[in-house]
Amino acid sequence: MLNRINAIALLLIFSFSACSEKEVKNDGTVTISGTLENAPGGDIILSQFTDTRPKVLDTLTLDDKGSFEYQVSVDTPTFYELNLYGQKSVRLALLNEDVQVNYDFSSPESLVIEGSKDSQEMVKIEKMMEAYQTKVNALNEAYYEAMSENDSERIKEIQAEAMLLESNQASEVKNVINSMGDSFASLAAIGLINPKNEFQFIDSLVAKLDEKYPETKSIIQLKQQLDEMRALSMGQVAPEIELTNPQGELIKLSDFRGKYVMIDFWAAWCKPCREENPNVVKLYNQYKDQGFEVFGVSLDRTKEAWVQAIEEDGLTWTQVSDLKYFNSVAAETYQINAIPATYLLDPDGKIIAKDLRGPSLRAKLEEIFN
Repeated sequence: MLNRINAIALLLIFSFSACSEKEVKNDGTVTISGTLENAPGGDIILSQFTDTRPKVLDTLTLDDKGSFEYQVSVDTPTFYELNLYGQKSVRLALLNEDVQVNYDFSSPESLVIEGSKDSQEMVKIEKMMEAYQTKVNALNEAYYEAMSENDSERIKEIQAEAMLLESNQASEVKNVINSMGDSFASLAAIGLINPKNEFQFIDSLVAKLDEKYPETKSIIQLKQQLDEMRALSMGQVAPEIELTNPQGELIKLSDFRGKYVMIDFWAAWCKPCREENPNVVKLYNQYKDQGFEVFGVSLDRTKEAWVQAIEEDGLTWTQVSDLKYFNSVAAETYQINAIPATYLLDPDGKIIAKDLRGPSLRAKLEEIFN
């Protein structure tokens, strides 16, 4: 039901290929040191993230006082990971400051990072990720339990809780990122928010980091991905969709200018879509006379299944499809890789909301029409 991370198609950790002249100059060497208490024995593995893959640099050992020290050459902002005997992972963001890592294996909350301010910011991100994952796991367990008991009401409640959790998580992540200033560690938090809903925030953050770390490979890659998403960001006029309805008539999305239009990507074979349809039917009937329209785009493969689902679910709004599944030209234009998916447009055809379902769709329509 829920994924751990909603993300641009990048891992959370990046390595950089360039650094701004604005950065404090360093001698090219950073010392990683620390003390581990109650260590279980084994290996401490130090890895560096190159592009999107971790590369093992070396194996570290403790001295008789339980301490370690290691020097790495760092001339650009770079992410590292210390794997402590397979029991604890510590991610570090290093550039021009030494870092000290202290941890007691008998106390999971005992991690203390000193020195590197960017690495200290990473601790905030890790704690936030762990807290969020705990909540996600609890919701997933409740969801599968409700599914096994065929408890449709509880399933709807959990789905509503999941949407609220994601919304609250986005707010928390943005607050944490804002608290980091221009630390490059903030890149590790981008993957925790949905770029479809938070495009402007991510775009602004990347622009700020690009100014401080110009000609940086990872920043350039992010900018390219954001450029691809820009046409579907909030406030943009939605791209045209021109497909045929079940009667073979060519229908354009732009034909509905002047109304609030929800583009609804769905399919007869999609169970969550079919479960959501009664809610959309109810809201459509409630607001259609006030200027609300639904523009259904089916990702079905056969006309028979598509038409049958329309009839069974009582969908009286406009329906179009090219019956090409996820290869549909509309799905490709709107970068749809999972359904149900929705875009809500204002009367000028501009995108004002995305992926509204259940209570969130109801609340948005109440806001608009009441």
